[in-house]
Amino acid sequence: MKKGLLITLTNLLIAYQFFISSCVDPVSPFQLLSFLSISFYLCRNKLKKMQYDIKPGIKGLIFDLDGTLADTMPFHFKSWKIACNKFGADIDKSFLRKHTGAPGWIIADEILKNCGLNGRITIDKIMDEKLIGFYKVQHLVKPILPVVEIVKKYHGILPMAVGTGGHREAVERTLEMTGLRKYFDIIVTANDVENFKPHPETFLKCAEQMKIEPEFIEVFEDGDLGLEAALNAGMIATDVRSWYDSNW
Repeated sequence: MKKGLLITLTNLLIAYQFFISSCVDPVSPFQLLSFLSISFYLCRNKLKKMQYDIKPGIKGLIFDLDGTLADTMPFHFKSWKIACNKFGADIDKSFLRKHTGAPGWIIADEILKNCGLNGRITIDKIMDEKLIGFYKVQHLVKPILPVVEIVKKYHGILPMAVGTGGHREAVERTLEMTGLRKYFDIIVTANDVENFKPHPETFLKCAEQMKIEPEFIEVFEDGDLGLEAALNAGMIATDVRSWYDSNW
């Protein structure tokens, strides 16, 4: 990161010197401000795309899926919202952000409680509606490139796993559609555990199958529940939310 920053700043200085030398007339404050604004924008995006490397001493990697490996959250939110509206309920983005990492049936249960739908519809009914909507748009999901770069870099070098609160079928479909399934032999979903994030069981189950002690594992996450689960498991937690721009 430091080397990349130095290169970026050096290139910026060279560009500035070229800009000044190419101007026939004295540079106006407006021209200087315009140059600095454009340069800042380019520099910021360059830094955001700089390759992250894993922490020293790490022997295994675990990745959350939704919002970490794949930019699914805008589609999950839209699908939940449509399902809720069908039954006269509504949710906002802050609600789903709060529950990012939780299994769908827990989110559905919270919706029923918060929106006064208990007794009117079942958890399975609203979940089914949500999944129908999500599967219609799932083909639009894109991989999150800064995270996928790490996957590709260490594939075949370090043990890797997916540890997610997602439903097994939806998880498998997302991995296939984004071309990521081939990188992971170990996938632990909400269907495979009794306790969900922030409980560490998901990640500890990954570690067990990876045959790596928790303190030597780095977990990549985008949700507060997942980050807490990684720390509860005694692992190193890395928050990827600042690594990409999501429109949800």
